[in-house]
Amino acid sequence: MASKSKEYYDKNPKAKKLKKKYDTEYHSTAERKKYRAFLNKKNRDAGTYGNGDGLDYDHAEKRFISKVRNRSKK
Repeated sequence: MASKSKEYYDKNPKAKKLKKKYDTEYHSTAERKKYRAFLNKKNRDAGTYGNGDGLDYDHAEKRFISKVRNRSKK
């Protein structure tokens, strides 16, 4: 089952194009690059970078938690 947002963007190509443009600009800012570098460093320091263990570093809880749980937090 697809999410409501996926269904919306599949039906509205103009909106999908605008969102992709916004996301590209947002994720290429210096702040986002620095944040991604921080998370990658945490993974490297813990020895879990690229090992496929399914864990992400959660900066709020200051520990590694499952990728699914971390990315679903609001």
